[in-house]
Amino acid sequence: MSLVHRLASQSSVLFGGRLFGAGLIFLVQAIIARVWGAAILGEYLVVNATVNLIAVAMPLGFQTIGTYFAAEYRAKGDRRQFVSFLKRGYAHTAVAFMLMLLAGDLVLGLLGQGDSVIAMHWVPVCLLSLATALVYVNGGVLIGLKRPMAGFFADSIFRPMLVLGSLLICWMLIEEPMEGFNTLLWAMAIGYVVISAVHTTFVLASIERIEDNEPARKSEWPRWWRFAAPWALITLATDFFFDIDLLLLATQLDREELAIFGVCARIFSLVSFGVSAVYAVILPDMFESHHQSDAATFQRKVGEANLAASLASLIMFGAALVGGPFVLMLFGSHFTDGALPLAILCLSLVVRSVMGPASMVLSIHDRPWSSLPAVALGVATLIVGNILLVPHFHLVGASLAALIAITLWSIGLWLTALHMAKVDVSILHWLRTRRQIVE
Repeated sequence: MSLVHRLASQSSVLFGGRLFGAGLIFLVQAIIARVWGAAILGEYLVVNATVNLIAVAMPLGFQTIGTYFAAEYRAKGDRRQFVSFLKRGYAHTAVAFMLMLLAGDLVLGLLGQGDSVIAMHWVPVCLLSLATALVYVNGGVLIGLKRPMAGFFADSIFRPMLVLGSLLICWMLIEEPMEGFNTLLWAMAIGYVVISAVHTTFVLASIERIEDNEPARKSEWPRWWRFAAPWALITLATDFFFDIDLLLLATQLDREELAIFGVCARIFSLVSFGVSAVYAVILPDMFESHHQSDAATFQRKVGEANLAASLASLIMFGAALVGGPFVLMLFGSHFTDGALPLAILCLSLVVRSVMGPASMVLSIHDRPWSSLPAVALGVATLIVGNILLVPHFHLVGASLAALIAITLWSIGLWLTALHMAKVDVSILHWLRTRRQIVE
């Protein structure tokens, strides 16, 4: 199967799985609001957001570099370093979990959150955070080992199925809403720990897929930290870009507009997963060709990935234009005001795909810190754009500010990769190459 066909097939399956899981989560939230009330839904969302943020911090950035180093050690046949990497990532998570159990109540009390919903459900929060962190680490590693479906599906499919199943059982068996909510959290926590344990066995079983060709040597932990620190910041700025944006907009938009933009941002995050899935499939091949010093194959694979990602983003942009108003109506008639802002946000996805995976390429060329100036430029542009555009254009202004920020960010990364790695990661290089072949 050609690379383009493999990208199209695997990324389509990954995106379909993510879409299925997102649909289940939307259903869960609707049921909680209608059966147990909006207040309990709010507490559920607070717990879920807290778990996600804690889980991102627990591995100390090792989940962000798991794909990169798993792909490297697979290409080199360096099983010893891969096992050492896994042990350190799991150790960070385990130590963080123990500290949470031992000192969590004290820290929450010092922060004035001793009576919060988080404090009242601290043990299930800790268990959910542990399971989520393990799935993050495992997922990154499995992608690097060319098992992207096993990497993504634990979080994208099995977790939503667990949550929906647990909710339905609690709803049918427990009449009192708060008791049902408490039981739901415990069921989710225990169930997801089991899922994460199964997920971990997939990783451990995959160790045999890596050859043992390299001699024993000291652990490369200083190099891991050199990559983990910048990628932790990059991940924070990219995966939580719109969370940062919503906090910035909280003082500029009224609550109704902020809610509409928040829904648009969540839909955009789901849509952008389709492009992320394309690059998740191609990254191991990119690294293997780089390790073999095959510059032509490396450039070709980057170009084909950009083509698939650009086509996917164009399709999603068209779908947002046509279907956006109908999707937004599910949240209420006034949410259709977000149709144009949603389309603008999806246009930024096209820009990002056309400019290519510069951060990945810079890391492959051992320059992980080089991405940070472009990332800082994007965040600074977002802040300035919100100040200048939102007071006059409201939702459209917020979307334009995000589009401009992502555009400058993407161009900055492209120029950085072109200058420092001597690689044109944009689709323009692929188009020029094809034109020369035709001529």
